[in-house]
Amino acid sequence: MTAIEVFAPAKINLTLHVTGQRADGYHLLDSLVAFAPVGDRLILQPGNVTSLTVEGPEARGVPADMENIAMRAAMMAPDGQSVTMVLTKFLPVASGIGGGSADAAAAFRGMLMFGDEAEVPADSVWAMPQIIHQTYAKALLDLGADVPMCLRPRPLRAQGIGEKIEFLDLPALPAVFVNPRVPVSTPEVFRALKSKTNPPMPDRLPDFASTVDLIDFLAGCRNDLEPVARTLVPEIGLTLDALSACDGCELSRMSGSGATCFGIFSSVDSGKAAVDRLRHLYPDYWIAGGLVGDQLQRSMPVRK
Repeated sequence: MTAIEVFAPAKINLTLHVTGQRADGYHLLDSLVAFAPVGDRLILQPGNVTSLTVEGPEARGVPADMENIAMRAAMMAPDGQSVTMVLTKFLPVASGIGGGSADAAAAFRGMLMFGDEAEVPADSVWAMPQIIHQTYAKALLDLGADVPMCLRPRPLRAQGIGEKIEFLDLPALPAVFVNPRVPVSTPEVFRALKSKTNPPMPDRLPDFASTVDLIDFLAGCRNDLEPVARTLVPEIGLTLDALSACDGCELSRMSGSGATCFGIFSSVDSGKAAVDRLRHLYPDYWIAGGLVGDQLQRSMPVRK
């Protein structure tokens, strides 16, 4: 079989409300999630032993053994096929945009291409996610709470610890993503969060007829981890200020537990201008831009 290539897009928490905490310590969330047009790339080929090589501009510090959940996801393939995987990292690590979870989800999507095609119609954009969620949901959740969100990279609402997923139709938003290259410990941020029980989003979300409607809604929501993360990592506040100062920025917010921040812009052109401006001001930062929203079709495995 020829190689399989899979795109692993960055996950962006447009909102992140912390609504409670379970007895086992897991936090309950209510989050509106969309996906960026930037991400990692995974190449899979049949092999005698499953292995992983990590390369690319953001590969430093990324494990290539069973500590990498992409390896563990590949081991869950239905027919036990061994593969050699090459992961090209373009997303910074420990950055609040689900890079590791996106890689694991991409590895699993790719492994399904080696299964029984009569059982798993791997070329079908719509059949694959149904099979994944019905058959492998719990096992994939055990890899990480964000992995189920990344399996089908289209806008969604995630609740519970991330396992309750409702797919949505949202307008695409011109966005700019900035990471100041300061790693953030998610457990540390959650430990420092004083209020574990905060209001969720409305039970019924409005219909978003336009980007303006969606931006107005987002402005009334929160990332409950942002104030804590800003205290722990001052660079986050500086990054948000830099985004807000760009012409056309309608909203700036931190994604996940940080330190990646995003700005929503009034137009694609203003977003592109902001990327150029910020790259000039902060040459050492990780900076990208594009329409945040639905990356489903682009994330489907492709035979090369």
